[in-house]
Amino acid sequence: MTKVPTLERYRVIDSLQIGPVEITPVSVRTPYRVTVDGQLHETTFAYRFNEPVFDPKRSDDRNLAAMMAVQPALNYGLFCKEIIFHDLFDPKDRQFITEMMENTSREILVKKLHEENVFLLPGWALAEIPARNDYTQAELIFKDEESRLEQAFWAGRENGFCVLSSGGKESLLSYGLLSELACDCHPVYINESGRHWFTALNGYRYFKKRIPNTARVWTDCDRLFNWMLRRISFIRPDFQKLRADDYPLRLWTVAVFLFGALPLIRKRGLAHLVVGNEFDTSRYFDDGPLPHYDGLFDQSLWFDSALREYFKRKGWSVRVCSILRNLSESLVEKVLASRYPDLFATQVSCHAALIDGDHVRPCGRCEKCRRIMSILTAMGIDPGLIGYTKVMVDTALKSLSGRGLHSQLAGEFDQVQALLKGATVPQKIEFFRIAEFSAPLREIPDTIRQPLLNLLEPYSKGTLITETSRLSLSARMSGKP
Repeated sequence: MTKVPTLERYRVIDSLQIGPVEITPVSVRTPYRVTVDGQLHETTFAYRFNEPVFDPKRSDDRNLAAMMAVQPALNYGLFCKEIIFHDLFDPKDRQFITEMMENTSREILVKKLHEENVFLLPGWALAEIPARNDYTQAELIFKDEESRLEQAFWAGRENGFCVLSSGGKESLLSYGLLSELACDCHPVYINESGRHWFTALNGYRYFKKRIPNTARVWTDCDRLFNWMLRRISFIRPDFQKLRADDYPLRLWTVAVFLFGALPLIRKRGLAHLVVGNEFDTSRYFDDGPLPHYDGLFDQSLWFDSALREYFKRKGWSVRVCSILRNLSESLVEKVLASRYPDLFATQVSCHAALIDGDHVRPCGRCEKCRRIMSILTAMGIDPGLIGYTKVMVDTALKSLSGRGLHSQLAGEFDQVQALLKGATVPQKIEFFRIAEFSAPLREIPDTIRQPLLNLLEPYSKGTLITETSRLSLSARMSGKP
């Protein structure tokens, strides 16, 4: 396959303009305007809440809404000549947007343009990564004066936890553990328009009936991402028909959901925003042409750190963290199924889930389903408890190979295989792991750390401590260790 030699060819969008936002007490809407070859295209991006969360007259509310609205745009710094922001952003916002867009540009460059990507038209893969100081190619233009913005500080209750919920195993287990520890726990489901909501539906319905603090935030980010792809000329026009387990271009996704939960966190006075990430999502590689986070930055320890630092500068009392960083995917499933079987029964981990009456079931064929079936079987858990048929499981295990598995499981695959073959020696994935570089214990909030460890201890084969080199945050963000 012919590969193009330069980055400049990817600047196929003349201008991307975002804002200004329109807010009501229960919604945020903002225009996205794209100019390509002199033609203007326009759409809107929105969030909607089931309760009042904004005062449209307050400038700090407008600032929060604007930061929510721009998150999808952080994926397009490589592809635009200019990106214009029409809203209230203070210097802290501008720094965050600039730094996170640069990091995302690097990740997309490595994972979507340089590595194999079935969504690219022939001739558009990048043969070599050029050495540059900056990889964001767009000029970032902030139009409004931040002097009109009033600073506002948030105070959160130390026992107040928002669990960013998706219907997957990590958010279910996070809720189960925090609830058992008597935390004031608020599951917040982000309702993506379209099929992505299917994976959350079983869990949301279960929680909505039983947990008074359950909330749902609707957003059409998935529609916006697809709309943007149609304006990028080197993406195959039939991208929606391709069966693949990765997104065509974007790698800044979790922040779209995380920022969508902030208005509820502020209103309810919560101090912690819990995301469901385990041991293998904090990955850093510096032995290739460009240091990168394997396309998992927004699921990593360093993403949490970057968000916490930004919120601290803003005066927002919100701590982003995962309480599962010391667990593998396999150990997450073991604890969830063993300790919280009712929650486990609602789990849907699938790229193509299907509605079956009033219930959602997994497809049983996608990469994620094959991952889950292999892990559950290796852990001695019946996959049928969450909707997999015997035929699905048998087919998946017979065809199981490391090829085609997401990088998260690639590191675990040999150990899962060993367990499936009846290994008598414990595998690393069965241990509670502490790593200074990627999973230090200090990431767990002080108030729940020891009680949480006490709950998890019976499910592991022991504790492994890994000493690895550390990088400063500034070095990691710059990609220059």
